Amino acid sequence: MTLKAILKKIVKFLFKIEIKGNFDELKHKKIVITPNHVSLLDGILLALFLPKEPMFAIYSPYLEKAPLKWLKNQMKFFPVDHNNPFAIKQMVKEVSNGEPLVIFPEGRISVTGSLMKIYDGAGFIAAKTDAKIVPIRIEGAEFSKTSYLKGLVKVRWFPKITIHILPSRTLEMPTVGSSSERRMILGDKLHQIMMDAKVSVRPSISLWQSFLAQAKNYGYARPIMEDINNTPISYRGLIKRSIAVSEILNKSTNTEAPLGLLLPNTIAMASTFLAANLSAKVTALLNYTAGVQGITSAIKAAQIDTIVTSRAFIDKADLGHLVMELREVRWIYLEDYRNKLSIKDKLKIALYTFFPNSLAHSMKGDDEAVILFTSGSEGVPKGVVHTNNTILANVEQIKAVADFTVKDSFMSCLPLFHAFGLTAGLFTPLLCGSYLVLYPSPLHYRIIPEVIYEKRCTVLFGTSTFLQKYAEFAHPYDLITLRYVIAGAERLTEKTKEIWRNKFGIRVLEGYGVTECAPVISINLPMAYKANTIGRMLPLIEHRLQDVPGLAEGKLLFIKAPNLMKGYLRVDAPGVIEEPCMINEEGGIDKGWYDTGDIVHIDEDGYLQIKGRVKRFAKIAGEMISLESIENIAISISPESKHAAVALKEERKGERILFFTTDKTLTKEALKINAQSHGLPEIAIPKNVHYLDEMPMLGSGKVDFVKLNQKALLL
Repeated sequence: MTLKAILKKIVKFLFKIEIKGNFDELKHKKIVITPNHVSLLDGILLALFLPKEPMFAIYSPYLEKAPLKWLKNQMKFFPVDHNNPFAIKQMVKEVSNGEPLVIFPEGRISVTGSLMKIYDGAGFIAAKTDAKIVPIRIEGAEFSKTSYLKGLVKVRWFPKITIHILPSRTLEMPTVGSSSERRMILGDKLHQIMMDAKVSVRPSISLWQSFLAQAKNYGYARPIMEDINNTPISYRGLIKRSIAVSEILNKSTNTEAPLGLLLPNTIAMASTFLAANLSAKVTALLNYTAGVQGITSAIKAAQIDTIVTSRAFIDKADLGHLVMELREVRWIYLEDYRNKLSIKDKLKIALYTFFPNSLAHSMKGDDEAVILFTSGSEGVPKGVVHTNNTILANVEQIKAVADFTVKDSFMSCLPLFHAFGLTAGLFTPLLCGSYLVLYPSPLHYRIIPEVIYEKRCTVLFGTSTFLQKYAEFAHPYDLITLRYVIAGAERLTEKTKEIWRNKFGIRVLEGYGVTECAPVISINLPMAYKANTIGRMLPLIEHRLQDVPGLAEGKLLFIKAPNLMKGYLRVDAPGVIEEPCMINEEGGIDKGWYDTGDIVHIDEDGYLQIKGRVKRFAKIAGEMISLESIENIAISISPESKHAAVALKEERKGERILFFTTDKTLTKEALKINAQSHGLPEIAIPKNVHYLDEMPMLGSGKVDFVKLNQKALLL
């Protein structure tokens, strides 16, 4: 038996090596293999377990260091020297001659656990030689003693390692631009391939199982979360609380109907959500700002018969009227069950706290996990059904493009009953090992900057409105530790960008999402940023664009993605899941595609711009007029006030525009002058300006267009 065969057996035994994928991908005549790079073991693993004996492109100084210097006679190396301009040409020649080439596109071992900067060499070689790119994803080696993540993850001697061989891809040489520009384009496309590979290998498991896996990876004793009570809790502490609440739910509920959760951003909310998932119960996250009518609609659509809440929360939030009026459901108060757990229950909780994987758990990845509800700004709220897989897919997509680590601390003040708060504000930090500061309301504009300063938070999510208010009240030093400030849920205004840039030296990054996609679709990030856009789409998101009659700029966006909802629940069809679908250009129905309702433009680099919503266009004299464009003109004149435009049917011109504002000094003439400078036609100018003392708003911070339309009908 050869030394290589002996070493292969030893390594396979110690690391429980598992290889997934199709070896046929490595049988192409010309291939460039592009693995991620997470440890010193990576090259050795590929040399031992790939069927062909490939050549490894290695930076020449590393060949004189252990362990590579011990393996010179066992592996084929191609020394790369940054000062040698002919290295790429020589590698092109080797690949053209049929030599399989392994290049680590990151060029160095990851120090974050996420993808780092991608060099363009591998993409250029593949395009130049018409070779297939075979992405390989190594999972588990980052937890070994040979990774550079000590202090970030719990490293151990022999973690389980999986090698994923993914479908081959082809890169075509760009036909435009200079040589350096073409290489940059190829590097960019290779980066996309690497991100796709990371998301593609995610396991199909439940949220509870994913939480347990990360507790093991980052250390059960690691503090991960605190709320307004300022008492940190570790992974093990959250496991214990979740198991305890699971016991309460199992004893107090015997229904298979979705379980309503009416709780604020607290550890109790996080543990109750995980407990329901552990107990294989679907949770319906109720918006406590929606009022009786909104919650009644949610109860009916999702067929909820039980709501879990807290007496302390009901009292502090003054929500007693909900309990009095919503008598069709049973109310469970968590405090009432604290002292009802038996000695046997407590012993069980204590045992499984240290052996949580032994606890019976029947929920699977493709099972329904959570029901979120749309804002209802344009009609009755709809239930949006997400599975474990769709939520976890969005978390993995976020992790693929952002380098969040255990050194990060998230300020999570967006409500967890919203998709943005749930996915970005809870599960992303929880599954990255990052610390999480839960705060009950995003409206405390003076307090939140102080909390960020005190807790040294590094990540903040918010809407443009909230971020502007935080910036106005914050001391210039309060936000010094923030490295990611990401805006979503509404358009990021120039005023918000300017105040953050000038007062704190921070660039606010804008993203785009919808509840139906759990929610993130695209985002601007430091490694891929373009001003005045909402970034590029996340990995594995497919899109289609359809023309909208009468609209000259932008097209209607349809999405198909692993983070897309299972379907809608509607009030007029309670309990029936309506799967997403679209009508294609031939008139047929394509299942699995979601109509975002948004009009977008996608540029040649893949960056998105939102032009408006289909429902927020008025057709006047055959011309499509964006209502948002009218509102933006008003904002440019009067940024401190609230403005909104609605369209009503009219026989003569099709529709007419009604404009509402809280600024009683704003005139039609001022709108007309600014509209001309913005290129809006005169027919877009509303005939009258209607003044309101207060703009009707939803709890989410969005304008309540249902109420506004009702006002418009009375005029």
